[in-house]
Amino acid sequence: MTDAMWLHRHTARSLERLLPRLEARFAAQADPADWAAFRSRLERHFPRLFRLLLHLYGSHYDFFYHLEEILASAARAWLERPARLKALDVQREADPDWFQSQRMLGGVCYVDLFAGNLEGIRAKIPYFQELGLAYLHLMPLFACPEGDNDGGYAVSSYREVNPKLGTMAQLAALAEDLRAAGISLVLDFVFNHTSDEHEWAQRALAGDPEYQEYYYMFPDRTMPDAYEKTLREIFPDVRPGSFTYRPEINRWVWTTFYSFQWDLNYSNPVVFRRMAEEMLFLANQGVEVLRLDAVAFIWKQLGTSCENLPEAHMIIQAFNALARIAAPALLFKSEAIVHPDEVARYISPEECQLSYNPLLMALLWETLATREVKLLHASMRDRFRISPGCAWVNYVRCHDDIGWTFDDGDAARVGINGFHHRQFLNAFYTGRFPGSFARGLPFQENPKTGDARISGTCASLAGLEKGLREQNPLETDHAVRRILLIHSVILSMGGIPLIYLGDEVATLNDYSYANDPAKAADSRWVHRPYADWQRYQRRHDPTTVEGRVYQGLKRLIALRQENPAFAGHDTAVIETGNPHVFGYVRQHGGQRVLALASFSEHPQTLAASLVRIHGLGYIFQDLVTGRTLTLDGGLQLEPYQFLWLVAVG
Repeated sequence: MTDAMWLHRHTARSLERLLPRLEARFAAQADPADWAAFRSRLERHFPRLFRLLLHLYGSHYDFFYHLEEILASAARAWLERPARLKALDVQREADPDWFQSQRMLGGVCYVDLFAGNLEGIRAKIPYFQELGLAYLHLMPLFACPEGDNDGGYAVSSYREVNPKLGTMAQLAALAEDLRAAGISLVLDFVFNHTSDEHEWAQRALAGDPEYQEYYYMFPDRTMPDAYEKTLREIFPDVRPGSFTYRPEINRWVWTTFYSFQWDLNYSNPVVFRRMAEEMLFLANQGVEVLRLDAVAFIWKQLGTSCENLPEAHMIIQAFNALARIAAPALLFKSEAIVHPDEVARYISPEECQLSYNPLLMALLWETLATREVKLLHASMRDRFRISPGCAWVNYVRCHDDIGWTFDDGDAARVGINGFHHRQFLNAFYTGRFPGSFARGLPFQENPKTGDARISGTCASLAGLEKGLREQNPLETDHAVRRILLIHSVILSMGGIPLIYLGDEVATLNDYSYANDPAKAADSRWVHRPYADWQRYQRRHDPTTVEGRVYQGLKRLIALRQENPAFAGHDTAVIETGNPHVFGYVRQHGGQRVLALASFSEHPQTLAASLVRIHGLGYIFQDLVTGRTLTLDGGLQLEPYQFLWLVAVG
């Protein structure tokens, strides 16, 4: 008997054994039709779930006990799932590509910084509709420690909202109101670690051996030293190493990021089950997408970097299978700020249906700095295509820093030395490079390696801060053009565009964070200011910078949502013959759009023949300006101009 045959038979027998036990525990509590739906999904997805859990936990003598308890958690979550969400499950299963629509547009913000609390967010729903959002990502809003909490990413309870922001009941009501407005709620699922104030950590600190097994704890430095031979330091200027000593229990605790964030021990099947319960609880509050935080770090293995290990993928895939059984409307979005090859491995219908595109984000800024599209072109040509049924989430900024995550091999093929180029980009975006328009700050600068990342708002990095402070109209105009240019790319390339709210009204850096002791050591707070609603009030005045940016983005958003070519993720990156102009073709729903974007402050020209070949026509309409182009003498582009061309003859 082959391994595949054995696994198939073992899977079938396991389900035959477990189904009667589950029915005895839960079927009597359920509506017959509801239970039939759960059983049907369980039978459909059990083989995949079983294979994954067998690999992860099959060596445990009590594997079948853990397997039954994991399925029981799924059944319990299904029974508790509100009827309106079960209806959404059916709707999403009937239309699995719903998120591929050209009407998809995301926004992301901190609840307190943008609107004070959850009720404030509810009051902003008309604004979200005005902007055109179909997806709202609220940054971590769970209970967390006072003071050091990594911007909310140190979670003390996944079932409690931070009291300063509201309650879980208010969150569920907000999710329903957003859905009624056509907006899907997105939250972070911080599943690599908890805060040291989480109940599980507190019980571990009290000496409970069961809860100490929820984390990685060691009685001396023997194992930490062995692991650290192959680990990299994530935040070297905060503290060295990946372990923190806790004198209360005389133990070294694994803390990849900060000393108050304890890494969970996923080699313990109880941890997998407990976190699956937290995930399904959030799904039952009406969350439609979970951003999976720090996916690369969730499995540990001695002698490795403990990043991007195969078992990390299996954990996510097993969570995915459970969601398909108990909350099918739920999608995953991966946050993997790692090498582009590794980013792509998290993206599939069976793992994360959505993924941040950190490479596109980084290369948009790289291209603005160099004015040359060669690295952007080479990388997107080879790396943009992903599995059908999945989508990139494309963005120009987020709450985090900018890391230069391009592949050194890609860079070498276009004549760029990766190490030296990163040094140039760091100097450029911190304003240290002569002639730079950017005003950013370094984040986690490592004096040993020269590595750093970049903090700053979109507007300040694009040159608006410099232009306004110097009262230079040309510099200011170029900055506005740069802001609209890079947003035009994320709005027209395949996937879901995501706007970091505040960027749409050209928010500048806020240096006052340095006056707050809890924030002063983290330069990322420079691009996390409170929303300035006086600035927002100027969004309708086209004579203001805010109005130019907002009205420009609004027009692009409307064009995206009106044109079917921008649906889906099929994107063909083309060679434009001009080193400063990036080009790609979008084709969907019977429409073809040729997008061209100039990254130079000087006028550029493209050959008419190239436009005709890729646009498949002789006469074109530019969707952006509404102009008809006959291309006599070639195509002329103004500084930082972008065009979305449709053949009309």
